[in-house]
Amino acid sequence: MKTDIQTRTDIIVLVDTFYKKVEQNAKIGPIFTDVANVDWLHHLPKMYDFWESILFGKAIYKGNPMLTHFSLQQKVNLFQEEFDIWKTLFYNTVDELFKGENAETIKQKAQSIADLMHFKLNSPKPKINIV
Repeated sequence: MKTDIQTRTDIIVLVDTFYKKVEQNAKIGPIFTDVANVDWLHHLPKMYDFWESILFGKAIYKGNPMLTHFSLQQKVNLFQEEFDIWKTLFYNTVDELFKGENAETIKQKAQSIADLMHFKLNSPKPKINIV
């Protein structure tokens, strides 16, 4: 019987399971491993803090994911397809492992974050006229 996401341990299980799927995905896995050269031992604890902050309102995450993704966007184009794959993997992982209000909330938060990030990364940059 599935339970809801209730603790940091649940977040760790979710994040570890999710990123194993990301790493194995033919389309977005190479972005993490070959382009971003993610150091998983460093990255995963940050993601635990990030999702614990997002879901439980704990102010423990230190970082700016937008800056990281803007930097990554300089190396590889992150289009709707990549974000859709990320979201699908995330939703499926949550649904595989958990059921409940927090499980639904984390999926909604993930969608909002991914959609906003995609928008910001792919919006035309304003032109600055220097006179």
